[in-house]
Amino acid sequence: MNSSVINNQRTSMNVSHEVELLITEIKRLGKQDDTGSYSVTFGELFHDEQCANIFEALVGTLRAAKKKKVVSYDGELLLQGVHDNVAVKLLKESL
Repeated sequence: MNSSVINNQRTSMNVSHEVELLITEIKRLGKQDDTGSYSVTFGELFHDEQCANIFEALVGTLRAAKKKKVVSYDGELLLQGVHDNVAVKLLKESL
């Protein structure tokens, strides 16, 4: 196996791990609606001290989770301040 294949596998594992951590944090910080789904605002995630310690690139983790259909939110890219009130809804509780 060449080094780029190994690096891609590591990156994929790291992304999956970060998405799993994101699921945990959304459940910790979020509120459940009538259907049992969790949601939290981007601002709550971004400004939470524990999340700041966990995620080097929260926006990147959110984008990866959205691509994997684990979360949904309006827009493509969430920016601190501008999108603080955007709801991030948890669609799946595991990968």
